[in-house]
Amino acid sequence: MKLELGNFYVKDICFGDETSLKDGLLTVNKEEALAVVREDEHITEAELYIVSPGDSVRIVPVKEAIEPRYRVGGGPVFPGVTGDLMQAGNGTTHALKDMSVLVVGKHYGGFQDGLIDMGGEGAKYTYYSQLKNLVLVADTDEVFEQREQQKKNRALRWAGMRLAEYLGTITKDLTPDEVETFELDPVTKRSKEVNELPSVVLVLQPQSQMEEGGYNDLNYGWDTNRMLPTFMHPNEVLDGAMISGSFMPCSSKWATYDFQNFPMIRRLYKEHGKTLNFLGIIMSNLNVALEQKERAALFVAQMAKNLGADSAIVAEEGYGNPDADFTACLVALENAGVKTVGLSNECTGRDGASQPLVSLDEKEDAIVSCGNVSTLIRLPKMETVLGELEALARDGMSGGWSNDEILGASVKEDGSIIMENNAMFCGDQVVGWSTKRMVEF
Repeated sequence: MKLELGNFYVKDICFGDETSLKDGLLTVNKEEALAVVREDEHITEAELYIVSPGDSVRIVPVKEAIEPRYRVGGGPVFPGVTGDLMQAGNGTTHALKDMSVLVVGKHYGGFQDGLIDMGGEGAKYTYYSQLKNLVLVADTDEVFEQREQQKKNRALRWAGMRLAEYLGTITKDLTPDEVETFELDPVTKRSKEVNELPSVVLVLQPQSQMEEGGYNDLNYGWDTNRMLPTFMHPNEVLDGAMISGSFMPCSSKWATYDFQNFPMIRRLYKEHGKTLNFLGIIMSNLNVALEQKERAALFVAQMAKNLGADSAIVAEEGYGNPDADFTACLVALENAGVKTVGLSNECTGRDGASQPLVSLDEKEDAIVSCGNVSTLIRLPKMETVLGELEALARDGMSGGWSNDEILGASVKEDGSIIMENNAMFCGDQVVGWSTKRMVEF
């Protein structure tokens, strides 16, 4: 597979009469863009805002982040989701870089929703404060209390994807600022020099634990709860085959933007043919029952072994119950003779003294911690709130609460907040964005 990503770097965003891109300035016709959003009759309210790094803006509850793209030659940006099934990872795709479309609920915060501060102390906790963002704040006619959160969640996320595709089409007849090429020869057709390098496979465990569907990540539109571990080309992930749907507490979540730009995939590509032989990706899943977890781990291990992997990197989306999948996978790979490194956050409690993962084994001897989901974060008031700050004060949104015996409510009378890292949108950055560093005590 050969994927060419034509990158257009967005320097600023504004509203205007015509949606266009010129000299790095993205102009958005708000009425046209909102018409795309309202194609779903269930969306009752919708508004667009522009935010930039450093703005005194707090955004909550954030549901999704998407990079605007256009598939040159035709076809949906997200095959099987926004259009017919087709092979992703081949051909040319255009991307609007240094920006994203953020999808925000106007009311209520679900377990998987999070917070972004564009400026101040909170900005350092999430990658998305570094981007220029077109923020869609919307609501639907589905009622949260009537157990329709699933439909609400889907309607808003799908609206965000349509909006991202709409923006991407403006690049149709433009020349990219830069073209990146991603290409790997078939595993059995590589040169002697490449085959002599240490071989590495990347194992991804996207969230897929909700058996009723609607909250799981999708693979070509396929609910990942239904799949067995599958060998995939890295280009497929970078080119729209995977979209977010995670019901995980939000700091653990992988947004669709994360899949589209997966830094760990990019780094392995950079080292391919130099220091390692990047075999590809085993797309696994996270399961509910113990037998399902063990079965998936065995599939991953035999696949890695038969691909000839010397080593593996395993990344999990989530924590708690998924830690059992994570441990099973690492142990099965080690038992198969594949040296393995894990990437995960940890849940060690607010004091940092609890067991970091629910499931541990002595063979898990190389794990990179991406942070503690329970770390307390105190943030000052922001001048502007997009969405609904009170979402953080409801017990349904991870990382926030209506009242704590010691700490009180998450949202204070002066507009400042206290919350767990859990509530930070994609804050643990297991995919590889993180600028966190190790500190010895």
